[in-house]
Amino acid sequence: MTAALAATPISKRSKVSSVGGMLRRPETGSFLGMLAVFGFFVVFGQSNFTSAAGVASWLNVASTLGIVALPVGLLMIAGELDISIGSMIPAGSMIFAIITGYYGFPVWAGIATALLLGIVVGLINGLLVLKTSVPSLIVTLGTLFAVAGLTLSLSVFITGTTSVAVNVPPFVKTVLGEFVGGMFQVTIFWWIGIAAIYTFILHFSPAGNWIFALGGDKVGARNAGIPTDKITVSLFVASSVSASFVGVSQAILFNSAQVSSGSSFIFNSIISVVVGGVLLTGGYGSIVGVVMGTITFAIVNQGIYFTSFDANLASLIIGVLMLLAVLLNNTFRTMALSYSSKKK
Repeated sequence: MTAALAATPISKRSKVSSVGGMLRRPETGSFLGMLAVFGFFVVFGQSNFTSAAGVASWLNVASTLGIVALPVGLLMIAGELDISIGSMIPAGSMIFAIITGYYGFPVWAGIATALLLGIVVGLINGLLVLKTSVPSLIVTLGTLFAVAGLTLSLSVFITGTTSVAVNVPPFVKTVLGEFVGGMFQVTIFWWIGIAAIYTFILHFSPAGNWIFALGGDKVGARNAGIPTDKITVSLFVASSVSASFVGVSQAILFNSAQVSSGSSFIFNSIISVVVGGVLLTGGYGSIVGVVMGTITFAIVNQGIYFTSFDANLASLIIGVLMLLAVLLNNTFRTMALSYSSKKK
């Protein structure tokens, strides 16, 4: 303890420590950004923005996007990236619809097959990254186009169309693809539950420290005895399975599956994760931050329709938001590092 810190009154010292602790948290910048964006649309939006229907409009977007963004966030913290999710969503949706809707097999068979496809693609992504040492961006770009091509060709070959109708029992509809109260998608509850699980894994289990270590220094983590290969493959599997799950839930919600859906999730999930305070270089981030980043993106994406602004400006606002979020998060991280240096 330095002489200056020792001379500081305990109450003041505690206050300084609490401020420093807040600065060091990855979600601090994303929380302030979320409040700023929400306040902006409260002021410039119509009263419907804060109504139940208005809140549902952006929470529904956040829930489906958030289920995919959470494992993508973990991958980015670990220093990897998965963009094949853009193909896995329609692939999971179509294989479920073909098995259940076209061939008439039980719903559980369609869901199991869709999730199994996610496991297989995740394993392929993870193993290719490990065995070839090719950057995950390039590997998953390849699987993105491969899965998209297979989904389109098989759908047309089997059904003769790119859209397949789905009709599931009421219980399955209630659990996976229903509007609660006529407005809120049930996927909101799935999103909350999955976020809770990932929060425990990343912040309260040894695996979380391994993920951070993997993103900070992969070679050092391997030398320290951390099972880096298993973690990498597991994270890719989680990402693909989550995307396939979202595809299934959308097919059940809208009673049909489309080959062309899912591409927007690629960049939207990455934007949400970055806005949530995760560094593109890995080794830094939090689940709470990713959740708030996803909410922030959803508010901007839907909030523009509650204002008198041109809806075409939504992409511009999202782009500016991402740049500001990166700058804000970097500022807080720099302040945290400076605080730590002064404390020493």
